[in-house]
Amino acid sequence: GNAGGYMPAGVDVAKLFLPPQTTVISEVKRDGTATKYMSEGIGSETKVPLYLLVDSKTASASEILAAALQDNGRATLVGPSKTFGKGRIQNVQQMEDGSGVAVTKAKYMTPKGNDIHGVGLTPNVLAETCTPTAEATACLTGLL
Repeated sequence: GNAGGYMPAGVDVAKLFLPPQTTVISEVKRDGTATKYMSEGIGSETKVPLYLLVDSKTASASEILAAALQDNGRATLVGPSKTFGKGRIQNVQQMEDGSGVAVTKAKYMTPKGNDIHGVGLTPNVLAETCTPTAEATACLTGLL
């Protein structure tokens, strides 16, 4: 499980594996306006089969990557459980006393229009023996 990352990095990695003009993710602001992030297809590898290992700790940018590749039929998600379900963009505002408050400014929607917040992504292949300490090859037994 990858617990997060910088959203643009997840989008940029997804672009490497998607054909041109494919929706990677949509960012929907509180007022309902949406920004779609699209792939350019420059240098993208779209033919090699992809398998992404996910689990309940897969969140944020890594979850954006997984959603983009799964929704576009580009990768098979393999794992023991659903992903974390982090589908919100938040800014942390520091308070005078040193504490902080997270303010939600937008949400992510998958290419198929799903809001994964609190729900997560369901792996295409449920591999209950695929634990964080397992070798990747053990997780992919029977798939390769």
